[in-house]
Amino acid sequence: MSEAQDRAWSELSGFYRFDVPRDAASTSVHPDAVFEPTQEYGRTAPLIVEIGSGQGHAIVNAASTRPDQDFLAVEVYVGGLARTMLDADKADARNLRVIEANAPEVLETLLPEGSADEVWIFFSDPWHKKRHHKRRMIKDGFGATVGRALRDGGLLRLATDWEDYALQMREVMDAAPEFERAFEGEWAERYEGRVMTAFERKGIAKGREIRDLTYRRVAR
Repeated sequence: MSEAQDRAWSELSGFYRFDVPRDAASTSVHPDAVFEPTQEYGRTAPLIVEIGSGQGHAIVNAASTRPDQDFLAVEVYVGGLARTMLDADKADARNLRVIEANAPEVLETLLPEGSADEVWIFFSDPWHKKRHHKRRMIKDGFGATVGRALRDGGLLRLATDWEDYALQMREVMDAAPEFERAFEGEWAERYEGRVMTAFERKGIAKGREIRDLTYRRVAR
């Protein structure tokens, strides 16, 4: 981490970072641990969770411009979370919290069932080599994992700049009984709440088309 990120991790973690009780690994989640949104934010408000928040550009922008909602950044890389906290503090985004943990465990056990109004997964690692496709986050069974954390009617928003991963995402989520399409046509419109980041610009500059998908959690 840079000096600023290291300082942010030390000085800002007390407010922004939820200290996850661990299981065996350093980014694991103890099965009895629970993140209670009303307790962590001190209020009841819509909760938006970003999985793989990276440097936090999208979620900090959203949190700083939508103070009536609460935001949770989930990431395994400490440097990215430190940058997220640093930028959130500069923007006075007090409605943001960060978690250093494996995303599936956050969705499966840490978040209370039906607690999230939206889950965002923007530009997750495509593992573009075919032999690595099994490592992709959105694969068979993911609908049940993310569907547990979302409330009925809640939205799952996806975006990627890799065509074959976009096709896999759509195939997986179209087949998930927990979800229905919240878009018409081949792809969803670009989500206007997603700020344009350097990562997205880089993909566009390389000639890769950005594809969005949006799915709605059906009633349990």
